[in-house]
Amino acid sequence: MTTETTTAKAAAPITTRGSIKVEALTCAIGAELSNVSLGAASRDAGLVAEIRALLLKHRVLFFRDQDITRAEHVAFARFFGELEDHPVAGSDPDHPGLVQIYKSPDAPADRYENAWHTDATWREKPPFGCVLRCVECPPVGGDTMWANMVLAYEKLPGDVKTKIASLRARHSIEASFGAAMPAERRLALKAQFPDAEHPVVRTHPETGEKVLFVNAFTTHFTNYHTPANVRYGQDYSPGASQLLNYLISQAFIPEYQVRFRWRPNSVAMWDNRSTQHYAVMDYPPCHRKMERAGIIGDLPF
Repeated sequence: MTTETTTAKAAAPITTRGSIKVEALTCAIGAELSNVSLGAASRDAGLVAEIRALLLKHRVLFFRDQDITRAEHVAFARFFGELEDHPVAGSDPDHPGLVQIYKSPDAPADRYENAWHTDATWREKPPFGCVLRCVECPPVGGDTMWANMVLAYEKLPGDVKTKIASLRARHSIEASFGAAMPAERRLALKAQFPDAEHPVVRTHPETGEKVLFVNAFTTHFTNYHTPANVRYGQDYSPGASQLLNYLISQAFIPEYQVRFRWRPNSVAMWDNRSTQHYAVMDYPPCHRKMERAGIIGDLPF
């Protein structure tokens, strides 16, 4: 495995890779790809390999004017792995794994997308990544932001890196999607998806990079209460919770972020292992219809 530096490079922001035109959007994260059709890529393993290499480099890729079918959307995503449904958000009945994230003036905000998060870290094996296509969006508003969590880890103070090196944390669907449910339904959801435990600093399985891996689904550290960390009760609580909040807040730093304005048939694909994202809910009362193919991932280490 090779490790690629996350620091900004002096290279020109627009480059080409094969026939693909690549325009970096920030120094930290994100690139817009043009002269590429995801419909064609859904039938071309070689083109997918080029896109995968760019995904590892830029962490989130953006494509405009992708008038693709749902079948092509699913076929492209499946080049990267099998797809998974979501236990709360429904999928297209004809295309399992293509989750429909539909907002309308009649549907209240659900408060989960507009928090910095890594998708489904409450799973034992969180997703590899996602391919998200805009079907309909407001004329203004409804942007999505992504943050580079490799850079967030890299920029942490050295003493914090030492403190968190061996820490593990719990991630919960019950405390997030389940919180507003009646108790019986909430407990059934937890029984189906028990809280997962992951390292606070995970290793990217393809690049070897270290990734800060706590987010809005993270509830607490599971191995913090040790003699090295706790002298008196306040060292554990609120000491541990203050450290967790500090780590979660690293995604809020603009220098680690990119912001994307949607148009119909725009597509974003992100590496869920090294990023967080935030869907800005500044658009009611409007329709916002997105379709997402989530790709099954592996066990964090």
